Amino acid sequence: MNRDIFEGKWKEMRGQVKEWWGELTDDELDKTGGKSEQVIGLLQQKYGYTKERAEDELERRLSDVKNAVKQI
Repeated sequence: MNRDIFEGKWKEMRGQVKEWWGELTDDELDKTGGKSEQVIGLLQQKYGYTKERAEDELERRLSDVKNAVKQI
């Protein structure tokens, strides 16, 4: 799953994102509107990740979801 798909399926994915990174508030997630760059920024702020680590974390999680969907 790439970032464009993530943004397009934001309403479906939002709960999953909250499970992955529980320190992100509903308000913060609402403000991002599913824009991956904004989610990456939040991960940097809340978790102290570097930009590269935040990008890698998001990509890894999206890849896991994509692989899980393929198995169904």
